[in-house]
Formats: sequence, C-alpha cells, structure tokens
Amino acid sequence: MTLQKRDYDAVVVGSGPNGLAAAILMQQQGLSVLIIEGKDNIGGGLRSAELTLPGFTHDVCSAIHPLALASPFFKTLPLADFGLEYLQPTLNAAHPFDDGTAAILDKSIKNTADYLGTDAGAYNALMRELTGAWPLIDQDALGPFRFPRHPLVMAQFGLKALSSAETFVKRFKTKEARGLFGGMAAHAIQPLSNLGTTAIGLVLMATGHLKGWPVPKGGSVSIANALAGYFKSIGGTIETGIYIKSLDQLPSAQAVLFDVTPKQLLQLAGHKFSSIYKWQLERYRYGMGVFKIDWALDGPIPFTAPECRRAGTVHLGNTFEEIAAGEQQTSRGHQAEKPFVLLAQQSLFDSSRAPEGKHTARAYCHVPNGSMQDMTAAIEAQVERFAPGFKDLILAKNTMNTAQIETYNPNYIGGDINGGIIDLGQLFTRPALRWSPYKTSAKGLYICSSSTPPGGGVHGMCGYNAGKKALSDVFGIDLK
Repeated sequence: MTLQKRDYDAVVVGSGPNGLAAAILMQQQGLSVLIIEGKDNIGGGLRSAELTLPGFTHDVCSAIHPLALASPFFKTLPLADFGLEYLQPTLNAAHPFDDGTAAILDKSIKNTADYLGTDAGAYNALMRELTGAWPLIDQDALGPFRFPRHPLVMAQFGLKALSSAETFVKRFKTKEARGLFGGMAAHAIQPLSNLGTTAIGLVLMATGHLKGWPVPKGGSVSIANALAGYFKSIGGTIETGIYIKSLDQLPSAQAVLFDVTPKQLLQLAGHKFSSIYKWQLERYRYGMGVFKIDWALDGPIPFTAPECRRAGTVHLGNTFEEIAAGEQQTSRGHQAEKPFVLLAQQSLFDSSRAPEGKHTARAYCHVPNGSMQDMTAAIEAQVERFAPGFKDLILAKNTMNTAQIETYNPNYIGGDINGGIIDLGQLFTRPALRWSPYKTSAKGLYICSSSTPPGGGVHGMCGYNAGKKALSDVFGIDLK
C-alpha cells in the first residue's frame, strides 16, 4: 500500500498507545494529523487475537492495565463512548507461597495490610501516604525531568522511589510483605539491587489502591480501538499496512513523531542527526527480554491459595530472595531455573475471552535479551508448583520467544518490552542527554515511544509529552 500524497501538519509513525496519544493531542489543537502503522492493524502492544483455538481471545502483549486507567491524559478522553469498558478483578493481584498461603493487592489498603501480619501497620502507613501523594505528582512522575508542581511531595516520593528494591524491602519483616513487594518491583525488568527499582513497585501498588488493575473487555485491543475511534472522530487520519523504511515515504508535514526506539530511529533518520546525537542513540541500552505463553484451558487454574483464584494477576516467585536471585542471574545472561513468572487470567472476569466453561491465561518470564531458549517447561512448572493439576487443563498453547516478540513489534528489541532498560543510567538520559528527551537534533523530528520518559506501560504519557513539545516548538501552541 502507498500513501496518498497530501500535506499534513503532523505525521505520527506507529500506532501504539504513545503514537495514538501524541496524534490525539495534536489533532485536538485543530491540526491535521496522520498516523502511519506498519502492521495491518493498529495498536502496537495493544493487540488481541485467537492465538490458540477459535473462540479464545488472547492479548498478544499487554494484558492488565493499571496505568491506562490512571493515565493523566487517557482519563481526560471519552473512551467509553468508543466501546472501551474496564472490568475490575475481585483482587488486583495475588502472590502465592510454597506453604499454600498468599499475599494480595486488593483495592482496599486495609484488606491488603490484613494479609501482612506484623507488617500491616508499616504497609498501611506507607500506602496512605503514597495514595494521597500520587494525584499531586502523577504528571511529574510520568513525564520528563522538570521542576515539579509540588516539590516537597515529589521529593518525599523520590527519596523512596530511587532506592533499590533490595534496600527498600528491609522495612518489612514478613515473607508476605517482602514477597508481595518483590513481585511488584520485578516489573522493572532489571536486578532488584539496581537503584530506582523501588519506583515501579510503589507506583503499581498505589495505582492498584486508587484505580485497580483493570481488564479491558474483549481484549487489550479495545483500548487501541477506542483511542483510534476518538482520534478519527475529531478529524484524524490513520493509514495501516505501510511500513516506513525511509523518510522519503512520508508525506509533507511540519512535524514528524516516531513511536519507535533508537535502533529504528537511526535506521530511518540517522543521516539527519548531529554526530553527538547519533553517537548517543547508538549507545542506547536495551534490557532483558521476555518469553511468553498463552493457554486455552479446560477450566480455571486450580491454585492452592484461594486468593489466587480471585486475582486478575498472579506473581509466581515465592519469596523476595528467590525473585531477586532469579532476576540477577537472568540480567547476567544466565537463565534462572525457577524464573519469576507474571501470570494473567483475564477470562475469570471477562466471559467474552473464551467459550462457556473454558478459560484463557497467559504468562511470561524474563530472559536474557535475544535469548532463544524455550522457557515453556520452566514457566509451566512454576504454575504447577502453585496450582497442582494445571497442566491437565491445557487444551492448546502458543509460545513467543524474543525473536518472535520482536517480529510482532519491532520496538521490542531482543524481546525488551520496555523500549530499553530503565535503570539509573538511562532514567534521565532516555534516549539521549538533552534538554528535551523528545526532540531530536533534526528540525521537526521527534521521538514519542517508550524509549522516552516515563518509559514502558500503557499510559500514553511518552506520546502526550512529545506531542506537547512538538506543539510548542513547531506550532507555537503552549499547553499547561
């Protein structure tokens, strides 16, 4: 397919949540905006498909969406008018242990704390503080480095968030509190000894208490479809099935925003960049990859701990120490024998995902970037460890190694679903050390992917912030 040659004010390459957010923001200001998507369907990480058997709908990448519901930008959009319905699991998450018990993340702080024994008071105080602070700092925490609107509140959060998870967890004594926090912090996809790994754990817990960890009815693609529907309703244009390999393919526009990572950006526009900017992009670092399995099941997963049967997400890693050891080993290029597994069971709360009486589930573990090792047996052993009889329920499965994940979405370099490691070395230089991380060294060219602040997750804030920068630079539109 070829593009119709007409002029636009702005063109966005890529239709992931960040590309859609950037396009929507600029179209809202009365500009003419075109989104170009290489695949036949929009969405990036927001796609759903029958990966196993007819009638079983699986999320190809992202599945549970606490940051989508809590996004400062997405919550301003009338997405329900375009078919988006969020379903709330009975429990946000559960974390089982080998003794048959489990810790939980409930929307209620008190209910969560009740599972943490002698750590209940410490958890209650921490989360009361964080849930009070988050609405004041969400835009600053989910944006580029800048002077915050509430500096004292942000500083108090930052002092906690920038610590390593291994240091932060020392405030807890029980295996329940330590394990629960370890599972949350492991979403950082890096060793828990790294500075800054506390941040993701705190954000996921706080948003879970404030907004829940919702499941979009019908699959994650429902979020992409709603964003696209709204974008088109205000005059935006989307072209699919056009893979951009050269800037020459693009129609004339005053601003072009790329929902791609540094590797693809260099391939597309490296010849346009200054030597120092190009040098920085060439040294951008990608993190661990993932190996993923989707299952069609003959029934719900028979977890030993009853709490796990009521949770949308289940973290399988037992103790904090086991999770930390596995993540450290994997980050060094050696696959853990018992990997930390992140499992979602959406069909428990969304009956549209599977035929009556049947279920879907998906799980992934972290692997060395680019690893081709088949982790099917290791992941299924971890599920069976906490849910004896699970394997007997498997009707069909679909697996994706790091190469297949990158083929599905070229932004997932070596299976890295975060668009690059978000360690302290790249927290403030993502993707390069510049006054604005979204502005490239070439006039009119911007990057709006998860390789910019605040990083991975379905929140659209990378695109929103890049769109704001382009609006100011190119069109003289300054938004608060």
